[in-house]
Amino acid sequence: MPAASPFTHALALQAATVEALPEETATAAVDTAAAAAPQGLNYLELMLHASIGVQAVMVLLLLASFASWVIIFRKKAVLDRAQRESESFEERFWSGGDLGRLFEAAGARRQELGGMEAIFESGMREFNRVRQRRGVDPRTQLEGAQRAMRATASRELDGLEHNLEFLANVGSISPYVGLFGTVLGIMISFHGLAQQQEATIASVAPGISEALLATAMGLFAAIPAVWAYNRFATRVERIGNRYDTFAEEFSSILQRQAHLDE
Repeated sequence: MPAASPFTHALALQAATVEALPEETATAAVDTAAAAAPQGLNYLELMLHASIGVQAVMVLLLLASFASWVIIFRKKAVLDRAQRESESFEERFWSGGDLGRLFEAAGARRQELGGMEAIFESGMREFNRVRQRRGVDPRTQLEGAQRAMRATASRELDGLEHNLEFLANVGSISPYVGLFGTVLGIMISFHGLAQQQEATIASVAPGISEALLATAMGLFAAIPAVWAYNRFATRVERIGNRYDTFAEEFSSILQRQAHLDE
């Protein structure tokens, strides 16, 4: 058998080198797959590259969402303050103190009164005013005080319900506004696609993504507004029931006082 020549050894080394290529091929494939993997969405870039109509819809939804959050924080502070004031006044009212002194203290800062204390002050003031007339029966005194308390309670509830309508409108309209922006963006994307000779999903996908972002922003504005409206409306209703209960209990006290005066 002839001995191997140097040329044969060179061919063997070259074959060994070629056999090692699958590892390099696998590594290159992994690198290519990693490069082709989808990156995270850049929402700001989607907004900036959207059409003018879709951008207008997005700006409108952002403004509505910002206004909703401002109202949410302010309304929470207002309702918390109303609840604290009601609890504080009820504690003083039912502590067994003199109602005359309580009325004088409330009248001294009449412009600053609110909530249950304002209802008490208006009812007591009207009751004293009617009682000073001669020949007025107890029923007339009580009816005058009740009318004054109902009017004051209505004004207080109107203040607590202020801007709740805006939250309800944002919660009900924002999804449709976002859907309008989505439809507009898709129409623009397909119109541009019709002008191209070669239509591919890669050419229409960015426009559709920008359009769908409008729907997402509509939901982003609507969901907190709906949640806040339902919660605040329930709290206002509870405070209103508390005002009504106090007015009825105070009316009973005034009725007894009217009969004693008679």
